[in-house]
Amino acid sequence: MDKTITFTVNGQHQTVTTDPQRPLLDVLREDLQLTGTKYGCGEGQCGACTVLIDGQRMHACITPAGDADGKKIQTIEGLAKGPTLHPVQEAFLAETAFQCGYCTPGMIMSTIGLLAQKPDPTDVDIAAWMNGHICRCGAYPRILTAVRRAAQKPQG
Repeated sequence: MDKTITFTVNGQHQTVTTDPQRPLLDVLREDLQLTGTKYGCGEGQCGACTVLIDGQRMHACITPAGDADGKKIQTIEGLAKGPTLHPVQEAFLAETAFQCGYCTPGMIMSTIGLLAQKPDPTDVDIAAWMNGHICRCGAYPRILTAVRRAAQKPQG
């Protein structure tokens, strides 16, 4: 049975009527056309679908849309301010912390979640936090360097 779900996505009030058990990822991509959040494994194991819900990183592929009712969701599309990239996006770009870029939105969103909780993470903290992300291109050393770089900048 469909339900009306209301939430704020990237600062915009949104209302959708859908099955509350439908994955949030599907609502973001199909209903709201926010395709930066990627479908990877569909099991919450690869990190490609990572978004922030009320500031907490979540896997949108396994989060029921109904669980987001009344909450604030941030996706990769909501980070840049016009032509100005978010500091984490800038760090990933500066360190070429991607190749194909498929995993990058999830990694960036997860990094923002990490830095909100631990503004000065150690390499061990970073590795533990990013452990659930899979990069098939193997850019892990550059990702680590990008997270370190982002931690040195104020997070706008």
